[in-house]
Amino acid sequence: MAPRPAPDLDLRRDQIVRAARAVAEGEGWEAVTMRRLASALGATQPVVYSAFPGGRQAVIDAVALRGFEAIAAGLEAVPAEPLPRMQAYLAFAADQPRVYEAMFSMPSGLEFGTGAGAGPLQRAFAAIEAAFPGCDGTAAEVAWAAVHGLATLENGGRLPAVRSGARLAYLHRALTTD
Repeated sequence: MAPRPAPDLDLRRDQIVRAARAVAEGEGWEAVTMRRLASALGATQPVVYSAFPGGRQAVIDAVALRGFEAIAAGLEAVPAEPLPRMQAYLAFAADQPRVYEAMFSMPSGLEFGTGAGAGPLQRAFAAIEAAFPGCDGTAAEVAWAAVHGLATLENGGRLPAVRSGARLAYLHRALTTD
């Protein structure tokens, strides 16, 4: 009998992250458990833990990191100006609300705000900062906080979608007027 080939760990991690997103999108993050992911993949829990020894939190962090990669790409795909970058940010949050939750609302083992965080986090912030250049990044931090607040409130249904454009235009004026 020939030995079983070693699993492709990157492929396994990708499958687990995709399964976590699918479960979260269908039923919310509370439904994402290691047991549920194993079942969705037709695997055992030890297989899932072998790919993510940090358990459920590590899986959620992996989803979040992919989200930061995606939002950075979306921001970089538009002009490095305040309004297009803020529009791209809001569009990402609206299009991928469960990923956005993993990035910002779920408990996280990711390091924020120190400048030493994971590459995708730094890249996403750099894309915001490029639209709000300043000597210390304060304008970019305020812009990020404001557009994040809008995204969170809009995704949660706490602000009517019909005025989203007006809110963004107001924010743009507030942030770009000296």
